[in-house]
Amino acid sequence: MTRWLVRFGYDGRGFYGWASQPGRRTVEGEILRGLERRGLRSPDGRPSLEVASRTDRGVSARGNALVLRADLPGAALLRALNGILPELCFTHLTPVAETFRVRSALGRTYRYFDPHPVLVGAVRADAMRALRGRIDARSFGRGLPPGQPCWRTIDSISSRSIRGGTVIEVAAPSFAWGMVRKIVAALRLVDTGGISVDQLRAAAEGRLRLTLPLAEPEPLVLWDVSYPIRWELAWQGPNRHQARHWAGETTSLWTRRHVLDAVLRSGRMVRAPGAG
Repeated sequence: MTRWLVRFGYDGRGFYGWASQPGRRTVEGEILRGLERRGLRSPDGRPSLEVASRTDRGVSARGNALVLRADLPGAALLRALNGILPELCFTHLTPVAETFRVRSALGRTYRYFDPHPVLVGAVRADAMRALRGRIDARSFGRGLPPGQPCWRTIDSISSRSIRGGTVIEVAAPSFAWGMVRKIVAALRLVDTGGISVDQLRAAAEGRLRLTLPLAEPEPLVLWDVSYPIRWELAWQGPNRHQARHWAGETTSLWTRRHVLDAVLRSGRMVRAPGAG
């Protein structure tokens, strides 16, 4: 039985987050039920999943990753996974060793499709500089102990205006719960004068605690989880059930259009860092 690393995406609007919950429709719960229906069981007789990132309710993914065991060949497994639900797109897979840990990714990247057009000027640029590097996540995460700094490293953060809105991208090795949505909320507050760049910098350095709201979850996409691997097989595009779902779900709403386009187009081959 092969242990597979699988790259996958999903339209998060119809799910109560990633993790299985009694009486809730979740991404993990639907995948596990789909595996059961197809007889894809682990050696103990039950399907099991290990996932790179647990997204919140309403958050979508273009490039999350999970590990599962199956005795199907890779191409057959990819077809079977893409038959689970039309909202789910399984795009790449490769076999991995027993020592591989899906949580130990090189980095994670999120994009937030903010439907508020923003002129990305000097103030927002200063705010983003204040959030790069090693920051205290207590003002920017949920459920963190208040007593001691909780350090996270933000590798990059950028904001660019596109027609109809703004795209904010944040990359880091790991994030605290709710961190990207609080960063987006902080940038909005700086834009409107609700907090100053100096206050934001003080919070990032652990000298000040800010009470920040959470930006809405639906515009957020887990864009990529990166590993130093080459994918063995790649998705050939949506089956008819997936294509029908995505065509029906795409609306004139700016955020929905960009989120759905991001997930549906995630089948292009992802190259390992440094690959030629």
